[in-house]
Amino acid sequence: MALLRAERLCAFYGDFQALFDLDLEVAEGETVAVIGANGAGKSTFLHAVVGLSRVPRQAIRLDGEPVGGVAPAEIARRGVALVPEGRRLFPSLSVEENLLMGRFARRSGPWTLERVYQLFPVLQERRRSPATALSGGQQQMAAIGRALMANPRLLLCDELSLGLAPTVIREIYLQLAEVSRAGASLVIVEQDIGQALRVADRIYCFQEGRITLAGRPGELGRDRISAAYFGVGG
Repeated sequence: MALLRAERLCAFYGDFQALFDLDLEVAEGETVAVIGANGAGKSTFLHAVVGLSRVPRQAIRLDGEPVGGVAPAEIARRGVALVPEGRRLFPSLSVEENLLMGRFARRSGPWTLERVYQLFPVLQERRRSPATALSGGQQQMAAIGRALMANPRLLLCDELSLGLAPTVIREIYLQLAEVSRAGASLVIVEQDIGQALRVADRIYCFQEGRITLAGRPGELGRDRISAAYFGVGG
């Protein structure tokens, strides 16, 4: 049984349909990359999973149980955490206070404040600083750390590399491998095809709200993935 399964998932913004009959699944311990250009529906998919978009109950399942449209707080208690695009840290709080906000789900597990500091030592060094005083890369680390404090079984990461230097991106993705080894399943939304191919067990390519290609990176090949990403070829 898949940890997460979307079946014929559709999502709307008002009268605008953003997702069209998506079928997608994530197994326990798996890293899945969702790739696609701006406007492809990637973030909308993540928002649907965490309860930020109203979707039919049967369209999303966790451990086989329908959870579509369930409130975000309940989704978090069931073990799903989101690292949002833009980080969304609380500017009035310190780095450590931002991290502690992730404990609201009160789930037990391996991730404590000390464990997060081991993963990202710079956050411990800057723990008393306002979140706004961090660099972009450090803010991304803090957003990941805050999500980990919820001890998720499934960690959803939205555009982690956006606006960051390549060296910082590599460092963050190295630490995500440690998160995976600790037992979490990952869904990583990326515009960067190369980065997605390096970390993913499987990929889904979104284009205009539809899945245009799915499979294991080594089996699909770079040309097919690029064609699906840009909507060219067959």
